[in-house]
Amino acid sequence: MAGSTHTVTNQPPPLAGYDAFTADRALTAAVDRHTAPDLLDEVRGELAALGRACGSAQVQEWGAQANEHPPGLRTHDRYGQRVDEVDFHPAWHRLLGKGVSAGLTAAWSRPGGHVRRAAAFLVWTQVDAGNLCPLSMTHAAVPALRTDPALAAVWEPRLTSMVYDRELRPARLKAGALFGMGMTEKQGGSDVRANTTAATPLAEDGTYRLTGHKWFCSAPMSDGFLVLAQASQGLTCFLVPRVLEDGTRNVFMIQRLKDKLGNRSNASAEVEFDGTWARRVGEEGRGVRTIIEMVAATRLDCVLGSAGLMRQAVAQAVHHCTHREVFGGKLVDKPLMRNVLADLALESEAATTLALRLAAAYDDGGEQERALLRIAVPAAKYWVTKRCSPVTVEASECLGGNGYVEESQMPRLVRESPLNSIWEGAGNVQALDVLRALQREPSALNAYLQEVGKARGADHRLDAAIKDLLTELADLEGVEARARRLTERLALVLQGSLLVRYAPPEVADLFCASRLGGDAGAAFGTLPHSLDLASVVERARPEA
Repeated sequence: MAGSTHTVTNQPPPLAGYDAFTADRALTAAVDRHTAPDLLDEVRGELAALGRACGSAQVQEWGAQANEHPPGLRTHDRYGQRVDEVDFHPAWHRLLGKGVSAGLTAAWSRPGGHVRRAAAFLVWTQVDAGNLCPLSMTHAAVPALRTDPALAAVWEPRLTSMVYDRELRPARLKAGALFGMGMTEKQGGSDVRANTTAATPLAEDGTYRLTGHKWFCSAPMSDGFLVLAQASQGLTCFLVPRVLEDGTRNVFMIQRLKDKLGNRSNASAEVEFDGTWARRVGEEGRGVRTIIEMVAATRLDCVLGSAGLMRQAVAQAVHHCTHREVFGGKLVDKPLMRNVLADLALESEAATTLALRLAAAYDDGGEQERALLRIAVPAAKYWVTKRCSPVTVEASECLGGNGYVEESQMPRLVRESPLNSIWEGAGNVQALDVLRALQREPSALNAYLQEVGKARGADHRLDAAIKDLLTELADLEGVEARARRLTERLALVLQGSLLVRYAPPEVADLFCASRLGGDAGAAFGTLPHSLDLASVVERARPEA
C-alpha cells in the first residue's frame, strides 16, 4: 500500500488507445492526395484499422516484448545436427504476422499499392521497427525476381501473400514467404564489387554452388535470399532458398548474430556458404543491375522508416507536453517549448510528405516519375534518415528525465534512429549516387526541376533556393567534395516545394523561413517566434 506521500500527480497518461493513422494529419492528407477517389474509402478504412492496432496498449506491449527479448541463435539441435535456426519471442511473430496481413509485402499486386503500403509502413514502424526489415526486403525482392519470369511465377504470389507462414518448407508448400538479402562482405562493405563469394555452375542450367560469406544478412529465418557472388562473367545475382525442393535444408550456416545498438528485435547474422545451392537471377555479370531495383525499394523504406520514427517521437513529445503542467500552465503553451515542438513537427511533416510523394511515383510508373525517383530517392534517403537522430534525441529531451527511461519508449526510438542512414548505403553512398544521376541521366534532373518548379512563384524563399540550387548545379567543378551539400539542398528544396503546394500555410511558411530562408539557428527550437507556431504544434498532436 502506498504511503500518504506517494500520491502521483502531474504525470501524463500513456499514449495508448488511439488511432495512429487518423491522428497523423500530414499522413492522412498525403494518402487522400495520392489515392484514387474510388479507392479512398477502402484505403482509409484499412489504414485506420492498422492505426488503431498500432495505438493499442496490447500491440505496443508486443513491440516492447520483442525488443526486451531479442532473438537467439541455435546452431544445432539436441542430437548434434546442424539446424542454423534463430528463435524469436512470440511477440515477434505476432508483429510480423500483423504486418504481412496488413499488406506490407503486397504493394505490387494491389491497386494504389505503393501509397497504401507506404502509409502502413510508416504507421507500423511506430510499434517496432525491427519487424519491418523482413517486410521491406520481401516487398523489394519482387522487381528483381521479375527479371526471371520462371522464378517470379513461383515466388511472387508467395511474397505478395497476406498470409504469414513461419515454417521452413519448400516454396511450393508455402502459403506465404519472406525474403532477405545478402550483399555486404567483410572486405567490401558498400563496395559490393569487392565481394569474393564464388559461384560454380552445376549441370542444370542456371544453378550454381556458392562458397563464401556474408558479413550482414538480416532476417536469416527468411525463406529465400537474394545474394551477390562472383561467377565466370563477373558479379551476379542469385536466389538462395533456405529449404530445397526435396525438403532438405540448404547449406546456410549462421555463424553468429550481431549485437546491435538498436533494432534489437530483428536478427542480423553472419552467414557462410559452403556448397550452397543457388539459382541465378538475371544474366551473369549483371548482378548489380539485377538487384538495383530491390535496393531502390529498400532505400525508400529507409525514408519511410525514419519518417515513422520521427512521427512517433514527435507524437510522444507533444502528448507529454500537452498533459504536463509547469510554472502555472501547460508545458505545451510555454513559448520556448512550443518553439521546440513546432520545429520537430516541421521536420516530421516534411519527411512524411516527401516519402508519400515518392511512393506515389512508384504507383504512377510513368517515365517522368521513374526519372524523378532516380534523384529523389537517394536524396531523400540521405537527408530524411540523417534528420531522424537529432529529432528523436530532442523529442526525448521534451520529456525530461522520463524520456531517458526505457519505459517511455524514447530510448528505443533513439537507438533505432541512426539505422536507416546506414542500411542500404550510408550517407556518402547516397550522395555519390545523386551525382551519378546528375552526370549520366539528364532526364532525372529535368524531372526533378519540373517537380520543384510546380511551386515557383508561391514563396519567395523557395524561389531563391531554387535559383541558388541551379547555380550550384551549373558548376560541377570539384563536385564530389560538395556532394553532401548538394544532396541536402536537393532534398530540402523538394520538401519545400511539396509543403508549399500541399501543407497548411503556417507549415509551409515556417519551413521556408527556417530551412530555406535561413531564419533559424542550428538547434531545434530556434524558429522565428513571430510566425504561427501554435497551429503547427496542434497539427502534430495525437488524439488519444
